[in-house]
Amino acid sequence: MTPEEQIWQALDDVKDPEIPKVSIVDLGMITEVRVDGGNAFVTMTPTFAGCPAIHVLKESIAERINQLEGINHTEVKVSFEVPWNSNRISDRGKELLRESGFAPPPVHEGYIELTVISQAACPFCGSNNTVMQTPFGPTLCRSIHYCNHCLQAFEQFKPVA
Repeated sequence: MTPEEQIWQALDDVKDPEIPKVSIVDLGMITEVRVDGGNAFVTMTPTFAGCPAIHVLKESIAERINQLEGINHTEVKVSFEVPWNSNRISDRGKELLRESGFAPPPVHEGYIELTVISQAACPFCGSNNTVMQTPFGPTLCRSIHYCNHCLQAFEQFKPVA
C-alpha cells in the first residue's frame, strides 16, 4: 500500500464531529492527499465556508495521520478551490447518514429549487409521506422534516451545488 493509500485509509477514521458515524472521506471533504518524504499534505474542503468544526477537523486529521509510520509532519490546508457539493457524499456516507437518523441530500444537476429540499424520505421508516417543517435546521446544512407515517421528526442534509 502506498503512503497516500495509507493516509486515505487513516482519514476514514476521522469522523464528522456532529455525526460520529460518518467520516470526512465519505462526506467528500478531502480533495487531495500527497506525501513528500516524511511530510503529508492534505487538502480539505469544508461542507460550508463558515463551518464551526474546521479547526477541530484540521487537528483531528493531523493527529490521525501523524500516527502513521514514516510520517513526521502533516500539513492540513483548507481550500475552496475544489468546491464541496452534496453530490460528493459517497453511497456509504448516505447510508451512514440514514443510520444516524438523517435523510441524505438528493443528487442534483447543479440547480436546486425549494421543491427539491422539501422532498425527503424518512430515514427511520423509508416513507415518502413527509413534510418539511422548516428549511432552517440546527445548522446551515440541514432542514427539519416530519414523517406522517412513523410520526418521527428528522433532519435532512440540504443539497448543495
